[in-house]
Amino acid sequence: MTSPHSPIAGSVLPLKRAEDLISTLPGVISARIIAGDTGAVNEIHVLTTAEFPAKQTVRNIESALIAHLGMRVDHRKVSVAITSETARPASPVSKVPETEENSGRISTGRHIYFEDVEVRGSRAKGTTCRVTLRKGVDTFVGEAEGVESERSRVELAARATLLAISRAYGDRKLVFEGVKVMDLFDRTIVFAGVTAHVGRDNRILTGTCEVRESAETASVLAVLDATNRWLEYNR
Repeated sequence: MTSPHSPIAGSVLPLKRAEDLISTLPGVISARIIAGDTGAVNEIHVLTTAEFPAKQTVRNIESALIAHLGMRVDHRKVSVAITSETARPASPVSKVPETEENSGRISTGRHIYFEDVEVRGSRAKGTTCRVTLRKGVDTFVGEAEGVESERSRVELAARATLLAISRAYGDRKLVFEGVKVMDLFDRTIVFAGVTAHVGRDNRILTGTCEVRESAETASVLAVLDATNRWLEYNR
């Protein structure tokens, strides 16, 4: 098994940045990623406080890695150990030596990641989807309403995510184009499209996420996958 700091691992995936990112998540004390011979992530070991359930921590890790580094990691590769120790303040990312791999990127303290999605229905309003995103210590909520159907729930989750993003970053002129649920390679994938207006130009941003917990959760992560790099370089 190759060390996570081997030349192969470091050149294939930004594992050090991923460890730094995971260490900024709520309740996380330390994180270590073990890579395989190809540089792909084999294991993620995380030590956390008892403040957050292990399942929530795993979901935070998945969404943070997808949204900010474009890394898709199977939740089964994440191992969480809980300790009674108090979480130590995260080391400022600015102290990490700048390399060709991480130069020009924003610090992990500014990243936005998925926290929760809630879908509820009523006779008066139909279906309401509420998405909560976290950026640093702040949370941002977006809500979208529509008629009840499996397809509309996925679309409402995507629209609510864009509203939450706009509240976190201000008006970035992001327009929802659409979302589709597709079966590919024996897996169910959510594909999201967002248009970004830059001056006189329009750019289509796309993102995907495999459905694991729910199609609504995958829809949120697909939108974050589509927008994270654009937000990072156009903030």
